[in-house]
Amino acid sequence: MDRIRRSIAGQVHALIGSRSGEIDRDRVAGDQGLFGPSSVTWRVHGDFTTMMIGGLSALLLQMLHPRVLAGVWDHSNFREDPLGRLRRTAQFVSGTTYGSTRQALALIEQINAIHDRVRGHLPDGTPYHARDPDLLTWVHVTSATSFLRAYVRYRDPLLPFADQDKYLAEMSEIAHRLGAENVPTSLRQCELYFEATRPQLKVDGRTREVAHALLSPRPSRLGPRLFRTMSSKAAIDLLPHWAARMHRLSVQGPERLLVRSSAQGAQVLLHWALRDRTARRAMEESTAS
Repeated sequence: MDRIRRSIAGQVHALIGSRSGEIDRDRVAGDQGLFGPSSVTWRVHGDFTTMMIGGLSALLLQMLHPRVLAGVWDHSNFREDPLGRLRRTAQFVSGTTYGSTRQALALIEQINAIHDRVRGHLPDGTPYHARDPDLLTWVHVTSATSFLRAYVRYRDPLLPFADQDKYLAEMSEIAHRLGAENVPTSLRQCELYFEATRPQLKVDGRTREVAHALLSPRPSRLGPRLFRTMSSKAAIDLLPHWAARMHRLSVQGPERLLVRSSAQGAQVLLHWALRDRTARRAMEESTAS
């Protein structure tokens, strides 16, 4: 059984190319990082399948904002490495969630330094800068709500609304440290935020090209390719209805049932295979005397 576990884990790591299991081995004894094992954030971020589905769905949401899309278009190699942004997000989320306080703050500083350099103009001449608080809030809210929606759908459908609000409040600390402002800290506030932001969103040829790159599976091996296909469909299914309509993407009827049952099966299998290793190791490190 251990050999099967190792094989599955190896394919997962090859798929995402992530070193998300690496946490600060030199943390001060008892340092629980920015959140700690009693936080809802530790629970939500501890499941690979839901984070993958939520991460892809978040990227589709983010690309609806013209200035966020422009940053990806002008400053990334999404055509050659469509999962690069998702991979970097996974490493950042893992490090800021389960790493030491020192590691988490260092990762935030690194992202701020990268954002300093990401600037340019839209095709119509409108300037954009990745340090714009409004853009940072958009990226944060789309990420946090997508991670949460995926976790509730596939891991813990009975997660209390109070815990869901607590997760959003906990995650707002990261957003503020990155420079976001007026960050929603509850489900209702996020709902109102999306309603207020929707008039700024649009879809054009560049949006469709980036979305196609994100959703097109590339792995050569059958297992990872099937997982990517399932994750892409589940990510579309996770989108708010208005966002799916904007992208002209849908998963309906029998296909929706198949996608959700496949995602549920993948969640159970990968939870068994990966055994939340990053969270468990962080727990051991943070409670060491």
